[in-house]
Amino acid sequence: MIMIKLIGGAKKSFSTDKLEINESDISIKELLDLLLELKPISTPNLDVENILIAINGVDSSAMDGKMTKIKNDDVVSIIPVIHGGSSKRLIFRLSNKLIQVIEIQGQKQIDVTYIDKLRKQFPDIKLQAISSNFILNNYHLKKIISLSVSSDKNNLLLSNKFEIDILMRFAISSQISSAINSAGIKPKQNFVLIALGNKETLDTLYKELSLMSVKIFSKDNTPFIKKYFRITDKQLNVVLSKNPLEDILIERAAILL
Repeated sequence: MIMIKLIGGAKKSFSTDKLEINESDISIKELLDLLLELKPISTPNLDVENILIAINGVDSSAMDGKMTKIKNDDVVSIIPVIHGGSSKRLIFRLSNKLIQVIEIQGQKQIDVTYIDKLRKQFPDIKLQAISSNFILNNYHLKKIISLSVSSDKNNLLLSNKFEIDILMRFAISSQISSAINSAGIKPKQNFVLIALGNKETLDTLYKELSLMSVKIFSKDNTPFIKKYFRITDKQLNVVLSKNPLEDILIERAAILL
């Protein structure tokens, strides 16, 4: 028996917040296929490509992704990744955390000290800046952040700070200094600002930075990322996924020690 917890919009797809499935030793992929068969025709669709799945509180991205096996008595949480706002701002919720993402136009006078000033100005918000070059798209961004959220919840952070854990996972580095030098903020380079807080303070932060913001993920960083992390087409071709490059990056970020 598997217990399914449906969170947020996923509840609308089944008109309930819990399901019990009389199955075990099946993969997440097999479970999703089964849920799509069980979903009533009259309810909203379940977008299986835009959800986070946790098994007993641990994000499946930190395990074997959709091939993760679900055992008897496991509790599976299905969490839609909800986003909104303009193309200059991305807002979504992971677990009980509200997250806002803005891409900032690089400027000569903006460097790592700029983020320190923002942290002092907004002490109730957790902030981290990631070089735009190190983020592929929404899917990649949300999955990496979900790894840090899950690690924080289970006291498995790579650093004593949640924000540093995020930076290290995007940089795929277990060394803080290396992560800062590679994926950290640099003058004249666009960066993505990741902020965690309540809606009121996040709205205030966005108003403060809106004139400096640009459309999120407008640049294709695939060539840079493949070259930087030495990922070949041969490696990509053997990954059975709709998002092979993203899933390789996520897997590497999940097993950092």
